[in-house]
Amino acid sequence: MRVIGALWLRNVRLFARNRVQLLLLFIMPFFYLYLLSAIFESTSVSQPIPYVLAGIVIIVVFQTSLNIATSTIEDIVSGYMKEVLVSPVRRIAIVIGQILSSTTVAVFQACMILAVGYALGLTYTTIVTPIAIIGFIVLVGLVFSSFGLWLAASVKNSQTFQIVSVAVTTPITFLCGVYVPLSLLPEGLQIAALLNPMTYAAAFFRALSLEKLSLPADELVAEQLAFRFHDVLITPVTGLVILAAFGIVCVLLSAAAFVRVDFSAMNRSAMQKDVFQQ
Repeated sequence: MRVIGALWLRNVRLFARNRVQLLLLFIMPFFYLYLLSAIFESTSVSQPIPYVLAGIVIIVVFQTSLNIATSTIEDIVSGYMKEVLVSPVRRIAIVIGQILSSTTVAVFQACMILAVGYALGLTYTTIVTPIAIIGFIVLVGLVFSSFGLWLAASVKNSQTFQIVSVAVTTPITFLCGVYVPLSLLPEGLQIAALLNPMTYAAAFFRALSLEKLSLPADELVAEQLAFRFHDVLITPVTGLVILAAFGIVCVLLSAAAFVRVDFSAMNRSAMQKDVFQQ
């Protein structure tokens, strides 16, 4: 537990010390809110601003959770991970510490955006809703932190990591209905979106935030909170089950990959950082 706590505290402190990153991560979601709310007004969504805001919150959780992949690669490149591994520490403890710290940062950012969103009209009729929202944010953070850690442990060359990361995360981001309504996509991409776990995360979070989980199936489909594929109806609750199953697979894969990977064999050439990581 001491090892997990130490790794958690270290990663949270690193995040808190990066003032520029904090500022950008707080400002950019509201830029997207202004931009995307006009797009979703052209659809059948009844509350475009709260609808878009809920989607932005969940995409921020997704992107922040995946930062664990970048930080893990940087730890490998700097030699920090090797120093940790030479100590009598079980690798599974490192996995847990990395995942929990990434989830903590993601939940913190989401709560900041939700606090401002409350002033923009995102209201709840019962205290149960915000509690359930935080619980779901934690779940999404754990799922995609595990996914990010598996991605970091699977890529053996740090120079190609950023390319692999963009190639994997870009379709997940743009095929989940947050930036572009799925109804505006070609039929082939709509089918591809149904294979994307972020689609179900965004849909369930929107239904939960807007308190529309009890709507009839036809209204959920019209609001793009549920999906119909031929004769199969995928409700928000079904999407939650799919997301949870995906999360269990990611946890098992990340633990197995991290425990077995030989960090000494990985290419430690310094990565070229982009403007958001400097």
